[in-house]
Amino acid sequence: MTTRSALPGRETDTTQAALAFAWLEVTGFCNLECTHCYADSSPQGTHGTMTAAGWKNCIDQLAAMGTQNVQFIGGEPTLYPHLAELVAHARGAGLDVEVFSNLTHLSDELWSAFTEHGVSLATSYYSDEADDHDKVTERRGSHTRTRANIRRARELGIPLRGGIISVHEGQRTQGALRDLTSLGLTVVGGDHTRRFGRGSRGVQPAVGDLCGHCAHGKCAIGPDGDVWPCVLGRFISLGNVQDTPLDEIWNGVPTADARREINAARGRDGTAEACTPPQFLPMCGPCAPCVPSVANCDPRVSDAATIEAPGQIGS
Repeated sequence: MTTRSALPGRETDTTQAALAFAWLEVTGFCNLECTHCYADSSPQGTHGTMTAAGWKNCIDQLAAMGTQNVQFIGGEPTLYPHLAELVAHARGAGLDVEVFSNLTHLSDELWSAFTEHGVSLATSYYSDEADDHDKVTERRGSHTRTRANIRRARELGIPLRGGIISVHEGQRTQGALRDLTSLGLTVVGGDHTRRFGRGSRGVQPAVGDLCGHCAHGKCAIGPDGDVWPCVLGRFISLGNVQDTPLDEIWNGVPTADARREINAARGRDGTAEACTPPQFLPMCGPCAPCVPSVANCDPRVSDAATIEAPGQIGS
């Protein structure tokens, strides 16, 4: 995927809203190889060039900017060797922390860190049947491990939310919802495959396929220090924290231009109503209307997702 800058050099108002939330994508390495992965992470991915010290510095910058929440994500963040250390540092800096994990690979050290520091968890879940779930993750046994660790998180009293993504035809998304509910989850979002990464089926990403809330009070930072409007908008480069302070990036012309370009593509007018169910990324607002590649973002409407064209999913 080619990275481009967001209309560099154009004159624009650089006044920015506060940066309230940041995704910290600490690794591109993942033990699964989900067919729809927007980050294209896999066992061939790496932890990137950001060091643990670099991530701590980034966290300190976020805290100084008044950021309230961070989400550690990947790849699979629990496979990043310094995750427990970074969680402790973020909490010490006064940030609320959520870890988005496939919940297949959690060490006793991480469970202890999560409980000690009051961390929340989020996970993806694809079906109540193991074979169906594992068809999405491309790893046999992933459903069994994820479900067992959902139960463990509940037993430990760790806040956990789930997300159901409709990926293939005949997938038991409603069964997944019933199963998560039976396990005690009260916050479950939904979505269809988005046209990014492996989910694009080779189609180039487009600004119009972003929800329209990217760079509005939130941004994402990747394993090499690249700053993006959000985790899906990684084809838009706002800068890099390894050579530019984050507040300069956030208040810079490329970020303001990216916001303006995204607003124009989505036709945002501030009248969007809340989605039902809550979106898979609850820190974002509703798309209103759904992005062009998704006919309906609620997989609970139907247990079938029909591929209409490369990278386009309909309900």
